[in-house]
Amino acid sequence: MKRFIDTLRNIYKIEELRQRILYTLGIILIYRLGSHIVLPGVDPSQLANLQRQTASGLLGLLDMFSGGAFSNASIFALGIMPYISASIVIQLLGMAIPYFQKLQREGESGRRKINQITRYLTVVITGFQAPAYIGNMIAQLPPEAVTPFSPAITSPTTFFWVSSVIMLISGTLFVMWLGERITDKGIGNGISLIIMIGIIARLPFALLSEFLARMEQQGGGLVMFVIEIAVLIIVILLCILLVQGTRRIPVQYAKRIVGNKQYGGVRQYIPLKVNAAGVMPIIFAQALMFLPLTLAGFAESETMTGFLATFSNMNGLWYNVVFATMIILFTYFYTAITINPNQMAEDMKKNGGFIPGVKPGKKTAEFMDTIMSRITLPGSLFLAFVAIMPALVSLMGVSGQFAQFYGGTSLLIMVGVVLDTLQQIESHLLMRHYDGLTKSGRIKGRSSFSVTG
Repeated sequence: MKRFIDTLRNIYKIEELRQRILYTLGIILIYRLGSHIVLPGVDPSQLANLQRQTASGLLGLLDMFSGGAFSNASIFALGIMPYISASIVIQLLGMAIPYFQKLQREGESGRRKINQITRYLTVVITGFQAPAYIGNMIAQLPPEAVTPFSPAITSPTTFFWVSSVIMLISGTLFVMWLGERITDKGIGNGISLIIMIGIIARLPFALLSEFLARMEQQGGGLVMFVIEIAVLIIVILLCILLVQGTRRIPVQYAKRIVGNKQYGGVRQYIPLKVNAAGVMPIIFAQALMFLPLTLAGFAESETMTGFLATFSNMNGLWYNVVFATMIILFTYFYTAITINPNQMAEDMKKNGGFIPGVKPGKKTAEFMDTIMSRITLPGSLFLAFVAIMPALVSLMGVSGQFAQFYGGTSLLIMVGVVLDTLQQIESHLLMRHYDGLTKSGRIKGRSSFSVTG
């Protein structure tokens, strides 16, 4: 406790760090206030059906990412997810389209162009999602709410549709701008923090709802609630191990003399992460699994059968089988584009380094590729397991709203963002010769979840 209080004092002493933290908190406050501003023409008291619809399932996941703005029919209802989808598309294009590959090699100027293209694509994606959201919202309102001059919605005319779409697009762009402000002038990755805040904002309500539901049960309700919390803590600890887990590869550098100075002759280690892809495979897979939900928004619920119905049920067998398979494949895919064994082997060879017992060059690249394949397999399997945890705990009687917090999409984002933010705070403390947040002075964060170009 004393160390924690001393750390808070040290943070307060550093003016730049103090201002960055206060700035970040201010932006988060603006975001949370905006999440409760309802679209003009909609009566908040008539949204009970929409809120019940988002209590679980894929819509519940979207509502969790937006911090409740989705179920509130807020101007921030679509949140930051369209921007994330646009960023994923741009990253994929960067692997296949020469023009985007060229921009990635142009440094800061290329990054600005990519960010600008990402913003334009965000507008396009939000333009498709906004009408689907409005159509679903109107369908969930009481029958009398869709008539002109009704108390729930003033007039579902063309003007209402156009104005609501514009407001939803503007809301998403404003949230994106808030995230960029945090990244530039605050602490941590702004987009990631906004997602995490949205997730955490739903946790108290879900926790209280689960507690009350268990207390209403006769015999063993409180015990089951304690077991649920214990399992959740275990899953969080496993997520931390997944984020921080590494396999160290020894690299020996040969002695070489340049002039009168001696270089090399030391052994170093290359830390290869068990989960080098971070949370991106889940984000990739989840973005694709949201497509049926977007398509279903343009259709009446009675016609949403077959394929759309199957892949809109996140507790269904086929949904989770496909979801887990996609995560495993995307983990290997993203790891392959993140870590290049050939480049690593070439860099070691140029610097006079070699892995003991392995020939430099091609053999080293093959060795590194084999190691990455071996450590990626358990990492991808565990990532897929954590991602489908909400469906598994739902089978055990956990409410859908609380079950979402057992999932990899929410837990890994929270764990990764918290560790990254603490790592930045610790860097500020260590640079000014203050004690870090931990006794070792090192927090292993992960920067692999970053959707800013």
